[in-house]
Amino acid sequence: MTKTLRNQVIALAGLSQAVYLVQHIAKRGTADREDMAASIGSVLKIDSGDVVDVYGGLHRVMTGLRQIEKQLGGPDVVDPEQARYASTLIFLERKLMKQPRMLEAIRASMEKAAAVAEDRGVLDEDVLATLAETYHQTVSQLKPRVMVAGEQMYLSDPENANSIRSLLLAGIRSVVLWRKCGGSRWKLLFLRPKLQKEAQQLLDSLSRT
Repeated sequence: MTKTLRNQVIALAGLSQAVYLVQHIAKRGTADREDMAASIGSVLKIDSGDVVDVYGGLHRVMTGLRQIEKQLGGPDVVDPEQARYASTLIFLERKLMKQPRMLEAIRASMEKAAAVAEDRGVLDEDVLATLAETYHQTVSQLKPRVMVAGEQMYLSDPENANSIRSLLLAGIRSVVLWRKCGGSRWKLLFLRPKLQKEAQQLLDSLSRT
């Protein structure tokens, strides 16, 4: 992965889109299926060497770019819940990278889910169930756990639970990409204006197409 600010922002957009969708499902019981397909699909792109290709095109993380532009703004526009989900996933990714057995299990699961998705689509219930169980058996065993807030009637629904866990795994995937592209916590702290400007420029480029 090329270590550029642009690629870092695209990966952060992938993370932001994943946690935004988690929030929507938890509170409303539904989320945009095209956005979900882009996020879940990124988990299945195992060996792609291009960040944009992981998501299937820049336009497929437009929702994430809009969210990251807001999240990098002033404190009055930041969604603290989304920020909490994202920061927890960034922290958990560091822990996960030190667990080779978990990483092997995740890769095996990704390959299995990718094979099913090729025939049935990335939002097939078996694909989501496989990824959700993988998240439960790996990332969810690390501390701190991502505590998703929402309506109990939505959170207790098995399909929603599988979607949420799959999207959290997609969030982890985006954090991995972000690291590979040169992302780090200190850059999030000290380069916020540059990251936000890059997100704005990417959104502008999409509006012209």
